[in-house]
Amino acid sequence: MGKGSQARRAMWESFVTWRTELPKLDRILREIQELGPDPQEYMNIAQGLSELPTYLIDVQQKHKETLREQTETLRVNTILITEKVKVFQLVDRYAELTVISTVRDRTLVEHELLARGRHHEELRAKHLRRKLEKIRTDQLFQSSFSRSKSKSGSSAAVAGVPGIGKTTMVQKIVYDWATGKIYQQFQFIFSFKFRDLNAINCRINLKELILDRYPYFGNTLREVWKNPEGLLFIFDGLDEFNDKIDFAGSRRDTCTDPEFKCKVSEIVYSLIQHKLLPGCSVLVTTRPTALHLLEKAEISVRAEILGFVGEERKEYFFRHFEDQTVAEAVFKYMQENEILYTMSYNPSYCWILALTLGPFFTQRVRDPQRVPKTITQLYSYYIYNILKNHSRAIENPRDVLLRVGQMAFRGVFDKKIIFTDGDLINYNLQPSQFLSGFLMELLEREDSAQCVVYTFPHLTIQEFVAAVAQFLNPHPGDILKFLTEAHNATDGRFEVFLRFVAGLSNPMTARGLEEFLGRFPHETICRVIDWVKAEVKRQSGNTRSQSGKRRLLNTLHYLFESQNHGLAKATLGSMKTLKFCEMTLTPIDCAVLSHVIRLCDRIKLLDLWGCRIQYEGIQRLGPGLHKCQELRFGGNKLGDSGVKLVSEALRNPECKIQKLWLSEVGLTDSGAKDFASALSTNPILTELILSANELGDSGVKLVSSALRNRGCKIQKLVLIDVGLTDSGAEDLVSALSRNTSLTELDLGRNSLTDRSVPTLRCLVLTLPSLKRIGLAYNRFTCTGQKELRSLQEPRPELTVIL
Repeated sequence: MGKGSQARRAMWESFVTWRTELPKLDRILREIQELGPDPQEYMNIAQGLSELPTYLIDVQQKHKETLREQTETLRVNTILITEKVKVFQLVDRYAELTVISTVRDRTLVEHELLARGRHHEELRAKHLRRKLEKIRTDQLFQSSFSRSKSKSGSSAAVAGVPGIGKTTMVQKIVYDWATGKIYQQFQFIFSFKFRDLNAINCRINLKELILDRYPYFGNTLREVWKNPEGLLFIFDGLDEFNDKIDFAGSRRDTCTDPEFKCKVSEIVYSLIQHKLLPGCSVLVTTRPTALHLLEKAEISVRAEILGFVGEERKEYFFRHFEDQTVAEAVFKYMQENEILYTMSYNPSYCWILALTLGPFFTQRVRDPQRVPKTITQLYSYYIYNILKNHSRAIENPRDVLLRVGQMAFRGVFDKKIIFTDGDLINYNLQPSQFLSGFLMELLEREDSAQCVVYTFPHLTIQEFVAAVAQFLNPHPGDILKFLTEAHNATDGRFEVFLRFVAGLSNPMTARGLEEFLGRFPHETICRVIDWVKAEVKRQSGNTRSQSGKRRLLNTLHYLFESQNHGLAKATLGSMKTLKFCEMTLTPIDCAVLSHVIRLCDRIKLLDLWGCRIQYEGIQRLGPGLHKCQELRFGGNKLGDSGVKLVSEALRNPECKIQKLWLSEVGLTDSGAKDFASALSTNPILTELILSANELGDSGVKLVSSALRNRGCKIQKLVLIDVGLTDSGAEDLVSALSRNTSLTELDLGRNSLTDRSVPTLRCLVLTLPSLKRIGLAYNRFTCTGQKELRSLQEPRPELTVIL
C-alpha cells in the first residue's frame, strides 16, 4: 500500500482477475467493499469488540487462568503399558489437522471410517489443487468464511468422523484463547460437552449452567451479558446429546432470557439461532451422521475436519515418540504398509499405530516378520498387550472378553458406539481394571459419576472385539449365522467386522490372543475358511453391476486379511478377470488387488478403467502387473511417475502383458522417454492404446523410436488426440514402415492436414499387414479425404475411416 497508486492499481487488477478462480479471495473482496476502503478501520472492528470494562478485567483474568490450567495438558489413555493415563503438554503433542471450509454433501451409507478412507486420497488431491479451501481454526469466525452478513454473532459447525480430533481441536482453541493467541475479539469463552449436559435432567437457565462449571463468575454474569458480541459458546459432540434439538419449523419453546429456566436443549437451540444473547457466537462439533440435525439451523460457517494430510501425519509420529529414531522407523514402516498408511489420516488410528508398532522398533533385535502386515494382525497385537497387562486382575478373561464382544457385536448391529451401565448389566459386566482396557469412561467430572457412559477407544476396536467374540463362542455352529446375518446387511456396517473375522482364522494371527484366551475352536476356524472360500467363488463372476464389484472387492479384502495362501490358491486359481471399471479404488484396495494378482497363476484381464487411481494406487499394484495379459488403466490420473511404474512391469523378464490401455492417464512427452525405453525391450505387447495424452510430436517420436525394434510385435496402435501434426506423422511412419505386424492404426482427432497424405500413402504401400487406419476428425480438405479413400483401391481389404 506504500508503493504508490500504480502499484495499488496493479494489485487490485490482479485480485479482480483471480477472484472468480479463488472463492476465498472473492469473499474477502466483497467483505472489504461492505466494510469500507480504510484498512485500519477494517482491522479495528474485531479489536473494538474485545474492549473490556475495568470491573470485568479481574474475572476475565481468573477465567483465562482457569481455562489454561484445564487445557494445557493432554491426557492420553496409553492402555498398552501398565500406567492407565499419561499426561503431556498440549503444545508438545498437538499436531495440526486439515480443516476445509465446507461440509461434503454425501450421504453416509457405509461404515464411517471405511467410507472416509475410500475418498480420502481423492479429497487430499482436491485440496492440493485448491478446490477445497483449507481453513485455520482461528478463522472459523472470520467473516470472509461466513455466510452471515452480520459483522458479529455467527454460529459455526465443525464435523468429523470419530477419532478425527474434534475434542482435541476444541481444547486447543480454548487454550490458544486463554493464552492470548487467537480470538481476542471474544471477551469470554464458555465450553461445554454435550455428554456432560446429558447429566442435567431438570430445567435450568444459562446462568446456572455457567456457574456450575465456572463458579467464580458469581454476580458478574449480568454484566457479561451486556456485550454478547464478546461471547463465544462452544458445544462439543452434538451426536452424543440424548435430547433432540429440532431446528426445522417454528418453535415456541425458545429461551430469550439467560436467567429463565428451561431445558438444556432449548438453551442450545436459542443460542445457535441468536434468540438468546443475540450477537454472541457459537461453535458446535459433531459427527457427520448428526449433521442433518443442523440442516435448518442458522449456521454461517460449516467446516469439516479431514484429518492429517501429507506431512501432518509425519508430524504426529515425531511428536508422539521422544526417540526420533523410533519415530522415523515407525513412520517409514507405516508408509510402506499401504493398509496402515492410508488409514492414518485419522489421529485415533495414528495413536493405535504408534502404541502398537512402537515396541517393535525400540527393541535391539528387530524381527521384520513379526511386524503386523494387516489390520487384523495390528489389532491382535493391540488386544494382546491389553491382556498381557490387565488379565491378572480377573479370573476368567476369556469369559469376560466373550461378553464384551457380544455387546460390541450388538452395538455394530445397531450402529451404537455409546454404552450405558444398563448395557453392562445386560451382558453381566462390571467396571474393572481389566474392562478399562477395552472401554473408556466418557464422563470425567466427579460430580457426574452417576451418568458415566462407555465407549471403545475407536470404532474399529469395537468391531475387532466383536469378531474375537465369534471365535470364543462356545457354540461353533453359530458362526455361520453371524456371518450370514452380517454379510446380508446392505449398508456396509459389517465390512470391517467381517475382515477381522476372516483375519482371525489365521492361526499365526490369533496365536498371541490364545495365550490368554485359550485355543480358538478348530471347527470355528474351518467354518470361517469355508465361508470365505465359498463367498469368493460366489462373487468372482459378479462384476456386471457396481454393487457386484463392491461385494467382490470386499471378499478379496477378507482373503487378504486371512493371509492364507492355501485358501487364496484354492479360490483364485479359476479367477481370470478382475473388472472394477468406474469404481473408486483407494490405495488400500489396490494393495489387496496386488495381493490377489500375485497369488494367481495368470490374469487375463485387469480392468481398472476410470477407477480414479493415482500414483499411490499404481505404486501398490506395481509388483504384480507383469502377470496380467491385458491391462486397462484408461481414465486414471497416473501421470508420468505412474506410467513409469507400468514401464517397470513391461521390462520384467516374466512380463505377460499383451494389451495395454493407457488412454487419458496424464502421460506427457517428458514421461514418454522412459516408457519408450520399456517398449523397445518388450517382445510381448501387441496392442497399445495411448489416446488423449499430451504427447505431442516429440512424445510420439519417442514412442515411434521404440517401435523400430525388429522384435516389436505391436499389431494395434491407437494415438487418438495426442497432439500429432504433419511433422510428427513423418517420424511415426518412418518408424512403423519397419514393423511387419501392425494391422490397425488410429490417428483420429489430431492436427493432420493434406500435407500428410503422401506420408500416409507411403505407410499403406510399405505395410501389407495393415488392415485398418483411422483418420477421423483431422484437418483434411475434401481433396485430401478423396486421396485417402483412393488408398483402398489397390487394397480392398484396407479400411480407411475418415
